[in-house]
Amino acid sequence: MTTAIGSDAPRPAGSPRRRGLRLAGPLLVLLLGLLLLAPSGALADFQDRVDYTLTNQSGKDFSGQQLAGSSFAGATARQARFRDADLHGAILTQAAFPEADFHGADLSDALMDKVDMSGTDLTGAVLRGAIASGSNFTGATVTDADFTDALLDRVDQRNLCREARGTNPVTGADTRLSLDCT
Repeated sequence: MTTAIGSDAPRPAGSPRRRGLRLAGPLLVLLLGLLLLAPSGALADFQDRVDYTLTNQSGKDFSGQQLAGSSFAGATARQARFRDADLHGAILTQAAFPEADFHGADLSDALMDKVDMSGTDLTGAVLRGAIASGSNFTGATVTDADFTDALLDRVDQRNLCREARGTNPVTGADTRLSLDCT
């Protein structure tokens, strides 16, 4: 016996539709329970993510803001300020941040491939595990920055090593060692 989905025709007991309904209730209860047991900040973290994809944020001040997981993909943010901002896990793919201020910012695990970071101040920034292949760091200041496990193009890595010095105040990582400078 074949029954169309949404049909009012009777179904034999144990049919796939009824089994699915029997499982849906407990699954829903389980999911709601997990949400209630989640750490109090978990839901807020998800809700606080902001989407700045393909927007112009030039000159804006994001200093000290919680932007973890937010998207700036394809955005333009010339001379924007991100001092001490939390951009952990943010998506910055194909964005432009020339002359922006990321002093003390957390960019760990950020996806920042093909990003213009020219002339950017990354003093004291944490870029642990960031993926920054194809990006441009020409003229960037990296004193006290931590690039541990970051993925950089070899050319960028060599150029950054020319100016790299200091120790990151948050992680304690030596900037030159974090960049594998020789």
